[in-house]
Amino acid sequence: MALARVWGRMQASSGPPWLHGEVGRRMAARLALVRLQPEQVLDWGSFLGDSQAALAAAYPRARRIEVEPDAAGRDRQATRQSGPWWSPSRWAPTARPPLKQAEVPPDAAQLLWANMQLHGSAEPQTVLTAWHRALKVGGFLMFSTLGPGSLASLRRLYAEAGWPSPMAPLVDMHDLGDMLVQAGFTDPVMDQETLTLTWADPKALLAELRTLGGNVDPQRHPGLRTPRWRDALLKRLQALARVDGRVALEIELVYGHAFKLAPAPRVASQTSISLQQMRDLVRGNQRLP
Repeated sequence: MALARVWGRMQASSGPPWLHGEVGRRMAARLALVRLQPEQVLDWGSFLGDSQAALAAAYPRARRIEVEPDAAGRDRQATRQSGPWWSPSRWAPTARPPLKQAEVPPDAAQLLWANMQLHGSAEPQTVLTAWHRALKVGGFLMFSTLGPGSLASLRRLYAEAGWPSPMAPLVDMHDLGDMLVQAGFTDPVMDQETLTLTWADPKALLAELRTLGGNVDPQRHPGLRTPRWRDALLKRLQALARVDGRVALEIELVYGHAFKLAPAPRVASQTSISLQQMRDLVRGNQRLP
């Protein structure tokens, strides 16, 4: 419930967070390493993923299909596409209602792109399984998400003050790799990078963090905080300031890439062959059934 409210608030904003666009551009730079040229691309969580321009530049001939798993995202995209008649987005090739997750057919595309979406799901394994189902055999997945190293300084600050965690736990990239294999993907490649973001003061830091989500940890503060508590938080955040006076926090980004290959044929625990088949096998004329 808390996660749905936070994601709905982000969907209702005037635009996606700038960080999502930056991560999308960094992820798109990796597409040059992939030879496959998809004819159809599933842009999962298109609005908050903010990757329309990056995908169009990488695959100008591909058909991009928007998928918005939650109602808030679909409403937001419908509002964008119903603008004035002169609006370019209204006449774009993807100017059609986004699909619900349940509406995505199996084997729908050669590329599934999901920028900064997975940490918005309470059940990431279920999402990975849905992604595998939506891909064609031979297709590939590209996704990014927040890693557990995000806001490490802020989490230490809260712990030192005796406060509950400021954020819910995030999945480690090695665990995500295992989850990809469990979902049916082949050859997952995971890597990460850490960005250090800075702000002029603690108030600017808190304002921007709110655009990136919210605290959905079940053990978070049970009620609203007082102005006195906020003042104490601002004072502690100021202590994180660097020599230049700017306040800094870390954001860990995790990138994932995997293929959907045809399932390997099952090999029986016992195989029976005739004497003639054995003779042909020895002579190199036949393979085992």
